[in-house]
Amino acid sequence: MEHKWVSVFCHCNPLNLRALLLIFFVLLCSNLSQSVDLYPDDKASVLLFRSCLQDPSQSLSSWVGSDCTNWTGITCENQTGRVVSVNLTNMNLSGQIHPNLCKLPFLEHLVLSGNNFTCTIPLCFGTLRSLKTLHLGYNGFYGTVPDTLMRLWQLKELVLNGNKDLGGLIPWWVGNFSAQLEKLDIGFNSFHGEIPESLLYLKSLKYLDLGNNNLSGTLSDFHQSLVFLNLGSNQFSGTLPCFSACVQSLRVLNLANNSVMGGMPTCMASLQALKHLNLSFNHLSYELSPRLVFSEKLLVLDLSNNDLSGHLPSKIAETTEKSGLVLLDLSHNRFSGEIPLKITELKSLQALFLSNNLLVGEIPARIGNLTYLQVIDLSHNLLSGSIPLNIVGCFQLLALILNNNNLSGEIQPELDALDSLKILDISNNKISGEIPLTLAGCKSLEIVDFSSNNLSGTLSDAITKWSNLRYLSLAQNEFSGNLPSWLFTFQVIRMMDFSGNKFSGFIPDGNFNMSINFKNGELDKMQREPFGTMHNADTKVFIIVTGSTELSFSYVLSSVVGIDFSNNVLDGEIPVGLFGLRGLQYLNLSHNFLQGRVPDLEKMRSLRALDISHNSLSGHIPGNISSLQDLTLLDLSYNCFSGFVTKKQGYWRFPGAFAGNPDLCLESSDGGCDPASLPVVPGNALEGEEDEGWISVWVFCLSAFLSFYFGGLALFCSPRARNYILQTKA
Repeated sequence: MEHKWVSVFCHCNPLNLRALLLIFFVLLCSNLSQSVDLYPDDKASVLLFRSCLQDPSQSLSSWVGSDCTNWTGITCENQTGRVVSVNLTNMNLSGQIHPNLCKLPFLEHLVLSGNNFTCTIPLCFGTLRSLKTLHLGYNGFYGTVPDTLMRLWQLKELVLNGNKDLGGLIPWWVGNFSAQLEKLDIGFNSFHGEIPESLLYLKSLKYLDLGNNNLSGTLSDFHQSLVFLNLGSNQFSGTLPCFSACVQSLRVLNLANNSVMGGMPTCMASLQALKHLNLSFNHLSYELSPRLVFSEKLLVLDLSNNDLSGHLPSKIAETTEKSGLVLLDLSHNRFSGEIPLKITELKSLQALFLSNNLLVGEIPARIGNLTYLQVIDLSHNLLSGSIPLNIVGCFQLLALILNNNNLSGEIQPELDALDSLKILDISNNKISGEIPLTLAGCKSLEIVDFSSNNLSGTLSDAITKWSNLRYLSLAQNEFSGNLPSWLFTFQVIRMMDFSGNKFSGFIPDGNFNMSINFKNGELDKMQREPFGTMHNADTKVFIIVTGSTELSFSYVLSSVVGIDFSNNVLDGEIPVGLFGLRGLQYLNLSHNFLQGRVPDLEKMRSLRALDISHNSLSGHIPGNISSLQDLTLLDLSYNCFSGFVTKKQGYWRFPGAFAGNPDLCLESSDGGCDPASLPVVPGNALEGEEDEGWISVWVFCLSAFLSFYFGGLALFCSPRARNYILQTKA
């Protein structure tokens, strides 16, 4: 419907002007609301189509009367009332597709994406000869693509993505049935075999997405001016072509997660329009040529998880004040040497991933020049020196991940300038000194891992300012002093690991129910999966790029809900409230000097691992654990327990849990008393403490490994991981 705006200049009194304006708006609104009567045959066909659908959201309740403009998702031609478009995206529809939908001879656009249709693609769609757009993505269509669709010679867009049971071979005719086809998207399906050769030469094709299928064969060059090409997550092999026909047009190239081998040809840098290049998770090898310099238009470069080697290129992309790389990921390769200073000239960079390489030397002092950086991950290298003070220039930083290097020095008080920081991981280094009081300024911190360093001192109240804390590990350091009373005041904490230090005194008897994770006994599916070791969490960082120069940062923390105070010098009794936490999955108080009786375990419904071994605990074994179905590991050994343990108490599942308690008897098969172990002097927690601690960890993992095979439960020892998802829009 065309509208023509006319400016009228006249001299008139205010009353006449108001009257003219009123008439003008009445006429305009009348024109906008002009009704279009549905052609009777088309109306009947559409209503028959609706009669076979389930519409729980009542999305099609407006399909009454004959005025096409009131029918949701239906567009008619103004003069004739013939249906030219049916767009029912994301309406939660299901059921069968009635054949009468194919009796719309003037239909140009059919969009049923994002619904719950579970059937084969109707053969009769091939009779819709006027069709230019066919979108059936993200449904439950299954089977193969019917050959009748080759009759749609006017089709410009064919989108069948996200139907996981739709597959077979890619139809042989797909490259030559329509000379107007511009977009083909069959990603996230089950197609196999090779790409039909005709598709490589279809001149009209601009957008091709074959990602996330089971396609194979040698990677071939394409001979048209593609703008978007996604072949990721298939089984393609061979070497990288130059894509010479796409030099001026290709903006997005995704070949990730295939079996591409060989080196990176320098001709890739000639793709002048390229914005997103993802070649991760392949078998690319050799060094990167210094002549491989991409244009300033490139926003995302991901070469991670390959076998690339040599020094990092001193210059990998052109950059200007207003454009340049936003995300650079060279992680999980075999790059060596130092981090080049030139990398600090990528002024637009927002995410830098260089982890899991063989990099040496110091972190460039000028890294603070990258003021847009949100994520720095240099973990699992051989970097040395201290954390440069200049890094506070990255004032937008959300994640600083430097674990598993040879970094030394102290944590600088000036790091409090990073007040947006959510993840700070400097674990497994040689950092010493105390935690600066000024770090209280990092109020956004959610994941803090200082484990396996040489840090010392007492715990400061400054930590309480990290009110959003979800994971805190100070394990394997030299911290000392009493555990503070505020320790259990973090409302969203999942894991607290203070093991392997010199903390002394009592475990504070505070409000253990402050944490929603500790007190909540309902576990979601992910949390019920096998969990990692006591000292590790799995943090996956997601960086989403939507085609602009803006990144969206998020992360997923997969960690056992637990508390680990093992291998310290704590004494006194175990607070009763600690054993009343329904959501706690893991509790390790081993290798201390704890005394007194053990509270009952019945309330700990989510408990999966409990280790209170190598203490001086006494009295009878607590209560009945038969209801704790998730309990995988139990270690009460080397204490002073006494009395008789019956089979009814449920402890028979853990026959080795009572070693080193000479006054304890277990009920035998004949109802008698079997000694729990050979007489061993209990409570000897300090002698050989460090060695015993590591043996405890080894026994912990071994027990879980055996449980996986023989008991159907597992305890996986998984290293920290970092992944991100790249999402692009052409």
